[in-house]
Amino acid sequence: MIKRGTLVHSEKPFIHALASNLRLSRCDHCYSEYELFKCAACHYAKYCDRDCQKAAWRDHKKECSCFKKLPPGRELPNAARILARIIFKLKRGGGNEQGWYDKNKFRMFKDLMSHYSDIKSDSKRIEHAQCLFNVLRDFMGEDELPNFTEFLGIYGRMIVNSFNILDGEMSELGTGIYLGASTIDHSCEPNAVATFCGTVLNIRTVQDIHDFKWSKLRISYIETVKPRIDRNLDLWPRYYFECDCPRCDTKSEWASLEDSVICQQCESLVYVKQDNCSCSKCGWVPADDFVIKYNDIVSFTKHQHEVMRNVAYLDVCKLCLEKQSGLFHPDNVLHVRTLDLAFEASIQLQKWEDSLDFGPKLIPGFEKYYGTHHPILGLHYLKFGKILMFKDACDKALDALEKAQTILRVTHGEDHPLYRTVLSSLLLQAKTLVYNS
Repeated sequence: MIKRGTLVHSEKPFIHALASNLRLSRCDHCYSEYELFKCAACHYAKYCDRDCQKAAWRDHKKECSCFKKLPPGRELPNAARILARIIFKLKRGGGNEQGWYDKNKFRMFKDLMSHYSDIKSDSKRIEHAQCLFNVLRDFMGEDELPNFTEFLGIYGRMIVNSFNILDGEMSELGTGIYLGASTIDHSCEPNAVATFCGTVLNIRTVQDIHDFKWSKLRISYIETVKPRIDRNLDLWPRYYFECDCPRCDTKSEWASLEDSVICQQCESLVYVKQDNCSCSKCGWVPADDFVIKYNDIVSFTKHQHEVMRNVAYLDVCKLCLEKQSGLFHPDNVLHVRTLDLAFEASIQLQKWEDSLDFGPKLIPGFEKYYGTHHPILGLHYLKFGKILMFKDACDKALDALEKAQTILRVTHGEDHPLYRTVLSSLLLQAKTLVYNS
């Protein structure tokens, strides 16, 4: 048996690229935020020291001369840069590189699934690929590019198999291709999570796995605090499959949780979407106008979530929560998602009283949909602990930070900078305040 918190895989990227919006603030090689200096040749990439510049040179060498031709102020799209790096690497023999997994198995770039036929019949994907091909023709030069058919295969492998490289707090830093880890399948109810130390990907188990086999590992490719339909809408356009995990079974308890209302008589959970729905405890049957009202608020909430895709607005979140009050069950996935957006918006606006209100309400929903050991839940306790310390609620802050410690030890490991430096410092500070109070 593999116990929860076990590091089962660690891998450096086959290729990676820092997000263009971070190129002035983070090292192009290790993604650190130290004082940086520019590449003397192209002035595009920045590095924290000579060691990083030297380590990055093999991947940067060919693109360096291309960056020198870019007009001042112009950014290369993230997808174009990683495609250019893949093409350059394949040209210098990188196609023979082996990404090892499961002790004695390996994958090479050509082994990655490209979903070539799916992409060829997907007009949006073909349009995107053609735009990138044109951008790269200008950037690299036509002689460096493969023909469009071969390019489409590389594009497909990049789209389907790339990982978002995240910092300890799950903010996106860049994109990487990890040959071995690309063999791990998806589940909306995963038993492992991917975290990063710089560009190194680590896979840790978040559940005990009996009779462990590599084929049993599951990570989530997408955000899972969403209704089943929306999760599959996220999966299909990029990965070309619909999830059939236990959480996506329409006959499972998850369906009831995701579309649940509060019984108006005994406050139990009622699955409003089932035929002839009624409360299993008291027999209450929702009237037609109740169901219509619920569906209207679901539509309103989903629309507002879409509007807030890039930034959450606290007043909008509060309006959604007001409409949901007394109607949505606390486990309703849209309610949990709204609380999440409200909590993050309150932090951005430094509305600490709102944060203290939303923070505890969000925890049961996170535990329900992410599980008891997940990076997002651990980071929630970490953020909430910081707020409680700021508001001089030291005992409660220490409790939240200790819960964060329990989770992040599993998801990130004790050697991760977030755990070793950030969390440990906060815990020491909280303990000192508690003992001196």
